[in-house]
Amino acid sequence: MTAAAHQNAKRIGTDAIPVRRMDFEFDDNIPLFWFAGDPLRTMILTAMSGTFPEGERMFMRSVRHFQKALRDPELRQRVKAFIGQEAHHGKEHEAFNTMMTRKGIPVDKIDNFTRIGLGRQEEIYSPERILAKTCALEHFTALFAETLLAHPELIDGVDKRLQPLWIWHAIEESEHKAVAFDVYQEQVGDYWTRVSEMMVTTVLFTFFSTMHTMQLLHASRHQPRARKWSLGQRLKGLWQHRDLAAELGKHYLSYYRPDFHPSQKDSQQLRDKGLALLTRLVGDKANTSI
Repeated sequence: MTAAAHQNAKRIGTDAIPVRRMDFEFDDNIPLFWFAGDPLRTMILTAMSGTFPEGERMFMRSVRHFQKALRDPELRQRVKAFIGQEAHHGKEHEAFNTMMTRKGIPVDKIDNFTRIGLGRQEEIYSPERILAKTCALEHFTALFAETLLAHPELIDGVDKRLQPLWIWHAIEESEHKAVAFDVYQEQVGDYWTRVSEMMVTTVLFTFFSTMHTMQLLHASRHQPRARKWSLGQRLKGLWQHRDLAAELGKHYLSYYRPDFHPSQKDSQQLRDKGLALLTRLVGDKANTSI
């Protein structure tokens, strides 16, 4: 076996789903409200990050359950790449969450709540329904990720030390957006389970995202670096993105079509655009995979 072939045999990712080791370091000098000084936007993203480590672990467990039964060898390799990417997402967001917890923002409570909640669901529901939940949540993350890749100006106000985290995560969510869905279609394929779980997940995702954001906003008011702010003023700032929200809604609804597949939206140009931006931010690390 040549050295190149040996390296490819050991490789975790694929050409389309590379596994990048980023090893971000989050400086404690990063301000409390790192998104343009805006508590609301900062805590929306921080609350999401609080759910990521345990959420990613659930995603990995859901596809691993079916991994040995997969008939398509290419899909088996894509599952390995999916697991590799998700493992690194959990690691990097754990580091970010730890930094925010040190600032007095109780992201650790969200992490623990997510672990307990998802654990209970995995005890109650079948592996097929848990995989359907993964597909639903992967659809949400792909929607948000590709919106960011299409409109990177949305995070222009994010502290420069944190922009690479969100751009990198968005690129990789787009890269592997079809993997869990393809596992589901091969191993389960039931339309009703898929769409009914999306309905349930939509309600839960909306409710708990709002609850966690409000929890963090409340905690941030008591920090010495906090400033007085009005929720109404902050919501006005979000209203300017209502056209994007309408676009998100359209793509969200496409999931309910019987013939839906994540790859129906070709996002390669968006990923190329995001990768060029990530390369400017972190250099060769953006293009180095394991």
